[in-house]
Amino acid sequence: MGIVWDYIEIDPVTTEAAWQGAVENICDVISANTLAYLQPGISEESSARSHPLPNDSAACFVTDPLYYDAVPYADLSDFFFVWLKRTISSSHRRFSQVILTPKEEEIVQLSERNPMYAYKTRERFEQLMTEAMSEGRRVLTPSGIGVVVFAHKTTAGWETQLKAMIDAGWIITGSWPIDTEKPGRLRALDAAALASSIHLVCRPRESPDGSVRTDEIGDWRDVLQELPRRIHEWMPRLAAEGVVGADAIFACLGPALEIFSRYSRVEKASGEQVTLKEYLEQVWAAVAKEALNMIFEGADATGFEEDARLTAMWLWTLSADRQALNAGKTDTANGESTEEEEADDESEGLPAGEAGGAKKANPKGFVLEYDAARKIAQGLGAHLEHLSSLVEVKGDIARLLPVSERVRTLFGKDEAQGTAGKRRKRDPQLQLGFMQALEQAEDEGAWGKTGAPTPRATTVDRVHQTMLLFAAGRAEAMKRFLIEEGAGHDPRFWRLSQALSALYPTHTDEKRWIDGVLARKKGLGF
Repeated sequence: MGIVWDYIEIDPVTTEAAWQGAVENICDVISANTLAYLQPGISEESSARSHPLPNDSAACFVTDPLYYDAVPYADLSDFFFVWLKRTISSSHRRFSQVILTPKEEEIVQLSERNPMYAYKTRERFEQLMTEAMSEGRRVLTPSGIGVVVFAHKTTAGWETQLKAMIDAGWIITGSWPIDTEKPGRLRALDAAALASSIHLVCRPRESPDGSVRTDEIGDWRDVLQELPRRIHEWMPRLAAEGVVGADAIFACLGPALEIFSRYSRVEKASGEQVTLKEYLEQVWAAVAKEALNMIFEGADATGFEEDARLTAMWLWTLSADRQALNAGKTDTANGESTEEEEADDESEGLPAGEAGGAKKANPKGFVLEYDAARKIAQGLGAHLEHLSSLVEVKGDIARLLPVSERVRTLFGKDEAQGTAGKRRKRDPQLQLGFMQALEQAEDEGAWGKTGAPTPRATTVDRVHQTMLLFAAGRAEAMKRFLIEEGAGHDPRFWRLSQALSALYPTHTDEKRWIDGVLARKKGLGF
C-alpha cells in the first residue's frame, strides 16, 4: 500500500469559518463527554485472542477487527514505530528493545500478496479470527450485545469474517451499513475506496450460565421456510424508512443470518451439515426475489447466477434512487417536474442529481458510486472483481456496461474485431456501433450450422445476446438462437427478461430491446 501525506491540522490560510467550525466541533465533543470524564477509564494492551477480562464481565463488546487482506497493518505500522520509539522510549523502555513491530501473530491474510508471509493464509485468518471472536463472547455477559465493524472489497473476505463469528458462538441479529469514511480524504480521491462499514450486531449463543450452546440442531427445511418470511418482513419496513437499494440489501442480511446462526449447526434430513456458504446462496436469492417483488408482483429470482442477481439489484438500486430524488424535486406549485429534471431522469447514466452538478458528460451505462456497487455485490454473493465483462470500475465510479458495449464478450473476441466479407445495406436507423461486429460474425460463418450465435454460459449473457439480435433486426437469427440453440427453453431466460423489463429505465435502448424480445415470445411458441 502506498503512503501519501495527509495532515490533521487545518490549512492556516483557509477561511475563518473553517477555524470556527473546528473549534466548535472540539467543544461539542468535550461538552457531550463531560460526564464520562468523572469516571476514570482503564486501557490495557493485550492480544485479541487472550483478554485480561474475566468471564461474563462486560455488557457490551465493540470491535473493529482487521480487514482480511485489505491492509498489511504491521508492516505499515513500522513507518510510525521508528518515530514513536524516539519519542517515548524513555517512559516505555520495552520499545527500545525491539527494532520493528511484531508480525507473527497478526490476523491477516497475506499469503497471496507477499511470499514472505506464505503462512498467513485464509484458513489461518479464519482460525485466529474465530479464537478472537470467541474471546469477545467469553468476556461478554449472556445478555450482552456485540458490535463488529467490518469493511472489505471482496465477497471472500466478508464470508470468511461471518463464518469466524458464527463458529465462535455468536448469533448475528443485525447488519447496518453506516457511512464512516471521510469523502475528501486523500485515499478516496478518484479511487475505488470504501465509503461505509458494515456494523454487525450480535448476541452470544450462550446458556444463562455463560456456556456456549452446542446441542441445538436446526432443521434445514424449517430454516428455508422461515427465511423468505423474515426477508418479506424486513424489506418493506426498510423501504418505508427510506432504506433502499444497496443499504437495504445489507440491512436484510443480519436478520436472515439470525435464523441460521442461532443454531450450533443446521442439518439436512440426511444428517449432512449445511455450510454457511450454502445458506448464503439461499439468502441472496430470497433478498433478490423480495426486492424484485417491490418492482412487480410475482418476481422469481430462483436459479439466477451472480451476474444476473447483480444486474437486477444494480438496476433496482438506481430505480430506488431515482424515486427518492423525484420525490423531493417536484414543482410545489403544480406537482409537475421541470423539463430539466425530466431530461435528467431520461439519462442512461447516473440518476438525476448525481452527476456532480458540473457540466460534465455522464458516462454511458448505469452508474453507481463504487461503494454502493461493492455493497450490492457482497450482499448478493457476487464477486465484483470477477465480473469485469459486465462492470467497469474507474476511480470512485462503477458502471454497469450498456448492452451495446458487451458485443466483444457476447459474440466472441474474433467476431468483434476488424471487418471482413460483404456488407449488406443497413437501415440508417440501425447504424449502431455493434452492427459491424454482428455482421462480421454472420459473414464469416462463426454462428455455425443453425445460422445463430452460440449461447453464452449465463442467463444474463443469453438475454443480452437476444437483445442485440433484436436491435440489429436479425429476426431469423434470434428465432434460431432461442429455439434451435435452446436459449429460450430455459425458464430462467424469460423470468430474467421480465425482471429486466421492469427494471430498465424508460427511454433507454435496453428497455426498448427487452420489451421487443418479450413481445415476440408468444409468436415463437414460448
